Amino acid sequence: MNQIHKFTSSRLYKLVGSTPKKRIISASALVLTVCAFGAAAVAPLAPDASDLPVKSIQEDVALPDLSKQISAFEQQSTTEQFVHEERVRAGDTLATLLTRLGVDDDAAETFIKKDKVAKGVMQLKTGKRVQAQTDEIGNLQWLRATVVDGKDMPVKNITVTRKGESFVAVEEAAKLERRVEMHARTIASNLYAATDSDKDGAKLPDAIVKQIIEMFSTNIDFRGDVKRGDRFNVVYETFWQDGEFVKAGRILAGEFTNRGTTYQSVWYEDPQSKQGGGYYSFDGKSLKKAFLKSPVEFTRISSGFSMRVHPVFGNWKAHKGIDFPAPTGTPIRAAGDGTIDFAGTQNGYGNVVTIKHWNNYSTAYAHMSRFGAGIKKGSKVNQGDIIGYVGTTGWSTGAHLHYEFRVGGEARDPSKMNVQAQAPLTAAELSRFKVYASDMTHRIALLQSGQSGFNGGNTRVAAK
Repeated sequence: MNQIHKFTSSRLYKLVGSTPKKRIISASALVLTVCAFGAAAVAPLAPDASDLPVKSIQEDVALPDLSKQISAFEQQSTTEQFVHEERVRAGDTLATLLTRLGVDDDAAETFIKKDKVAKGVMQLKTGKRVQAQTDEIGNLQWLRATVVDGKDMPVKNITVTRKGESFVAVEEAAKLERRVEMHARTIASNLYAATDSDKDGAKLPDAIVKQIIEMFSTNIDFRGDVKRGDRFNVVYETFWQDGEFVKAGRILAGEFTNRGTTYQSVWYEDPQSKQGGGYYSFDGKSLKKAFLKSPVEFTRISSGFSMRVHPVFGNWKAHKGIDFPAPTGTPIRAAGDGTIDFAGTQNGYGNVVTIKHWNNYSTAYAHMSRFGAGIKKGSKVNQGDIIGYVGTTGWSTGAHLHYEFRVGGEARDPSKMNVQAQAPLTAAELSRFKVYASDMTHRIALLQSGQSGFNGGNTRVAAK
């Protein structure tokens, strides 16, 4: 092509320069002829698709058996299951709760009401979660719920399962995740308002608020002493299951500043000591009262430590204890830390529990209707733990608690005793306490820095 191009150019030059106009036209025709020759040299050799012969292929395709598919679908539909989840509402009955769960099963409702384990579902508190699976017409397949029976009671998972035409209820201890939460609050109006949801978006559990009052009530009158600008920091444990809050535990450390004076306490239970846990100042001094003034809340004394006419036998006899009248079933709490020495029935005492304390002290609790969970000889209890419930067993004419305070096995009038609050920590115990307390001191310091950083606001830190 280069050669042809050169030839054409030179010839054209000569023709233009030496011939008339008609020769210029002839030269142009020559160039077009050469270009056409070059294009023909690279033309494709494949035949035109329209010239190719057409080949047809025909094949019979079998259609699916739709009747079998429809039959299988209908069979699957009759066994379809539905899982529902609801939370208990205020005023709920078992019937209304089951209705919201999609359960339309009279046999299931009757079973839950009558079965010893299953009826624990009816103890659920407002806000607790319940799950149930039903078939397409509302028959219950299974139901699951978590029951918290008091602060110190174990958390139970209850499952009700259909077995053919009957039901089975199973109860097992819940596997809980323990968390440690930390909160700081500044009081704007009153304590309860400060514990509600604030800038950190968290509401302190009612059980924690109650413990705050119990911890500092010996120094602060929460009915009249608390004022605007007071503040407190609290570190406490909570327990969770499957990401859901189940219950609050114990306050691990607390600090309350009231009218410019700051009070601090930390919970400590030595793992190597037989002595029960208690609240201490950050330098290791016990803050616990010697013994509870009354093992039963909100009651009065009907018979003190004195001579009296016996209500059953009618004779004049020394009464070596204190009687606290209360309705049957009222919780009875351990007056102090110690170990259960006896839990059973004794003559006129009826159902009775005796507790050994430090320094040869012991206490007895008689006429119980029943014992607290886990109360048996050798069990360790802390002050305030529920050990039983008020009743009228033994030589009793009415529901009340007969309470005795003993020194060396001899009954004494507790109102006249100057009892040491708690055995002091030994040198080894104090050394272990300081290691534990340093962690709580650090947590309180974090809360203090959070308050100052937010100009008196509130902050929240959570840790596993």
